[in-house]
Amino acid sequence: MTSETLVPVFAALGDETRWSILAALGEGDASASALAGRLPVTRQAIAKHLAVLQQVGLVEPVRVGREVRYRVIGAQLGDAARRLETIGAQWDRRLAAIKEIAEGL
Repeated sequence: MTSETLVPVFAALGDETRWSILAALGEGDASASALAGRLPVTRQAIAKHLAVLQQVGLVEPVRVGREVRYRVIGAQLGDAARRLETIGAQWDRRLAAIKEIAEGL
């Protein structure tokens, strides 16, 4: 995952409502109407947030009869988590080196 793909993902996740939607979808697929029933947001607002999440590849629509349900795309979240883990490990190494230098003074 590159910075070009990571930045939009984190920008999408930076919105509290989208984060809540993603967490709700983590419990199972749901339609915009079902999500609106669980969250303090209108169905129209949910639909807009789902469009943003779909655009960055975090959710996908799945037609079930006449209903459109959304599901989380775990691979994209996994890629973002691995990238953050790599960045965190790099910072841990840098901080350990600084600590070693500071303790040697």
